[in-house]
Amino acid sequence: MTTQATPIEAPPPARLLNARDYKTLALSALGGTLEFYDFVIYVFFATVLGGLFFPPQMPDWLRQLQTFGIFAAGYLARPLGGIVIAHFGDRLGRKRMFSLSVFLMAAPTLIIGLLPTYAAIGVAAPLLLLAMRVLQGAAIGGEMPGAWVFVAEHVPAQRYGLGVGTLTGGITGGILLGSLVAVGVNSHYSAEEIQSHAWRLPFILGGVFGLVSVYLRRFLHETPVFKELAQRRSRDAELPLKTVLREHRAASLFVALLTWVLSAAIVVVVLYTPTYLQKVHHVPATLALQANVLATLTLTIGCVLVGWACDRFGTRAVMLIGWGGLFVSAYLFYTGLPGEPQALVWHYGLVGLFVGTIATVPIAGVRAFPAPVRFSGLSFAYNMSYAIFGGLTPVILTLWLQRDPLAPAHYVGALAILGVVLGLMPLARRGHRMRDGAASATMS
Repeated sequence: MTTQATPIEAPPPARLLNARDYKTLALSALGGTLEFYDFVIYVFFATVLGGLFFPPQMPDWLRQLQTFGIFAAGYLARPLGGIVIAHFGDRLGRKRMFSLSVFLMAAPTLIIGLLPTYAAIGVAAPLLLLAMRVLQGAAIGGEMPGAWVFVAEHVPAQRYGLGVGTLTGGITGGILLGSLVAVGVNSHYSAEEIQSHAWRLPFILGGVFGLVSVYLRRFLHETPVFKELAQRRSRDAELPLKTVLREHRAASLFVALLTWVLSAAIVVVVLYTPTYLQKVHHVPATLALQANVLATLTLTIGCVLVGWACDRFGTRAVMLIGWGGLFVSAYLFYTGLPGEPQALVWHYGLVGLFVGTIATVPIAGVRAFPAPVRFSGLSFAYNMSYAIFGGLTPVILTLWLQRDPLAPAHYVGALAILGVVLGLMPLARRGHRMRDGAASATMS
């Protein structure tokens, strides 16, 4: 008795990005840039906000602690916002939640720009500021996983890495935009004018442009994957997150650890290092900010290059080379400080380029979960990890620096090694198909 082999289905013919794909990428990346700008612009004006939203007789250290505490509240709100938005994204559609997350970011940003200060309404001022930051944190928790899923399920399989990498570059471009706006405001206005009214401009602009982005996202289409799911199955009564916790623990752990690597690269290299340069190595603020602008620019470019390379050479190879390059370039940069100004700037830019390897996190992470629970799985693992490690990293470094001035290099280096190890895991090169929630795998 012989058995007939089941014929292997031929893969669909490759297609290039079409006009709709480019529109999806452009509007998604623009929204991501503006939303992340809205989230990080707070930190560029934290000192000013501390003086305006807290009692003038409060000690400076306590004022700054409470100001950054309000900033940290945005991180703590990410998991809850991400879980709720992702739940309805898996239930009601990616597009609806994709637009809602932008609105939840833009509206509070605009309100912050219009808030009365402590001098006008007393203790209500910092409480309102805290409420707006919580809403922003909930929004960013849903935006980033939602944007990655939305684009990943739209673009052709052969351009999957490029699409997700380009979107990630757009999101990190929000940091660059925030840095440039902060430099522009501080250059154009005096300290008195900033204290008086100019601090409001970056928030009002961010809010207005964010609301414009909400309108533009009306022209996006629901992802083909969600349409197929809606047609092929009835809605399960079980919460998507419950399915994730029961059936996809390995994928959740994989994405959480990858997010730890991502948070180290972003928080330490991009957000923490300018202050570290000034306080530890006494680098002038202007030089530190200029170098940071270059590093953020190369980071944005690096995300796109990494996405392209994943399509061309495979995710595993890019992770091994990228995280290995971050290890080497981080030690080259931090051990050479302060050095000559030109060397400092270019070495910082080189580290920023390898930080672009963070694009492999959503490239591997989106693929780690099947379509029915993809949004919930990615959002839960990513936001829980970022809330923990993103919030703890500055504390760890502050304590570590008391003993070792190379603490940032050691921390980034250790996490880069973890990234290399994760690149060797099966989930780095295998994952669920974008067009099918079945357990069959695709190679990358």
